[in-house]
Amino acid sequence: MSGTEDKKNKEALSALFTDFYELTMAQGYWKCGMNYPAVFDMFFRRQPFDGGFSVFAGIETLIDELTAFSFSESDIAFLDSLGIFEPDFLDYLKTFRFTGDVYAMKEGSIVFPNEPLVRVHADLIQAQIIEGLVLNTLNFQSLIATKSARVWLASKKGSIMEFGLRRAQGSDGAMSASRAAYIGGASSTSNTLAGKRFGIPVTGTMAHSWVMSFPSELEAFEAYADLYPEKSIFLLDTYDTLKSGIHNAVKVGKKLAARGYNFGVRLDSGDIQYLSEEVRKILDNAGFPKATISVSNELTEKIIETLVAGGAPITGWGVGTHMVTGGNESSFTGVYKLAARKNGLDGGFIPAMKFSDNPQKTTDPGIKNVWRLYGADGMMKADIVALEDEIIETGKERRFYHPAIDYRNFSFTPDKAEELLIKRIENGTLTETRKDEKERLKKSRETMQNQLSKLDITHLRILNPHIYKVSITEKLKDLKLKFIQERKI
Repeated sequence: MSGTEDKKNKEALSALFTDFYELTMAQGYWKCGMNYPAVFDMFFRRQPFDGGFSVFAGIETLIDELTAFSFSESDIAFLDSLGIFEPDFLDYLKTFRFTGDVYAMKEGSIVFPNEPLVRVHADLIQAQIIEGLVLNTLNFQSLIATKSARVWLASKKGSIMEFGLRRAQGSDGAMSASRAAYIGGASSTSNTLAGKRFGIPVTGTMAHSWVMSFPSELEAFEAYADLYPEKSIFLLDTYDTLKSGIHNAVKVGKKLAARGYNFGVRLDSGDIQYLSEEVRKILDNAGFPKATISVSNELTEKIIETLVAGGAPITGWGVGTHMVTGGNESSFTGVYKLAARKNGLDGGFIPAMKFSDNPQKTTDPGIKNVWRLYGADGMMKADIVALEDEIIETGKERRFYHPAIDYRNFSFTPDKAEELLIKRIENGTLTETRKDEKERLKKSRETMQNQLSKLDITHLRILNPHIYKVSITEKLKDLKLKFIQERKI
């Protein structure tokens, strides 16, 4: 790693990467002697894109960052210059490290609203200071991974090329988006640095500027074919797709075929359905049935689904803007809420619950686990939020309740019950030896694909998906109801 890269990484891991009120509250806890053990849940409130599922991403990035999260000398000097923090508190921050526990779902997991995706056990100050890092990392990557999965499904699990570097929010956004898009189903990226760092296959052909830099379109295609005969994909729409682009591509394609190479073409404007069909006819008539057709240009999952349904002869999809920015969904609705705290250093944990005028924002109290229930067919049937000491047994019927504590409930006998929150950090130390980053990313992608295969197709619809059950146990329901009743004035 170069000195410049090392400097950037150290800056990214600065514990100043937090909202300012976390630090003012931290000093308050410190002065009031309230730095007791606490438990926080990270969860999200609604599915993005009006979808039926989300993909959990970013936890591997977060774990790396948490174990190195600290204040440098210059960070402390900056805080001191604000004139708000006491010298003794700043001395405390000089030795700040995360020494708590982190439980989390596997990266790539298919997840649903109002269930803890991450559970943090730490002293109150530590748990507060890391909030911004937790939400920033998990919210963005989960949003992009979810968008990518929707695009992948819309293409009938086709070849998705992530082309978003130039439209992403800064270099950090571009790198995180490339990583998350790969987890969600993209098979390659145009981001060369992401290819190096994460092991994602890189892809790219030519821009219109390449074609425009030559005396003619034909000469541009010929020069590219001479340079890259094994990977020649010609961009057809610089001048006119059907009058010149495809015909020049065929001319060069014949020369490539004589050398034993195949080729492809790309469409980047116009009526993709019509143009792809016409281009396919010309390619087939010229004797190139194996020539590929890739498309790009502001593609979304809805556009792709329509093209696939219409039988458009497309073999690859280049998706940029709408994949790496979230398109019409600006953010993932992840939040980080106190679930329990100790009553002093020696007391037991006391459940905590947030009330709200909006019932949907009322949280579930206590230290909780999440269980996934499967039927005899091996398919996911429901996720259950339970208190930490509860076990959900297989082969035994049990009743579960709607999180809003209304009349809705259901009974189910699970063929399999899987506990989803896994301890990843204990006392600030990783619970297992970290595998290579590239290997971990492939595993996250495999987790996404495996879990999606176990989710009923009705939950995967792009439009109007069926809502997956997330319910609570009777014990948690009773605890929540007790809080609500005691709160009444």
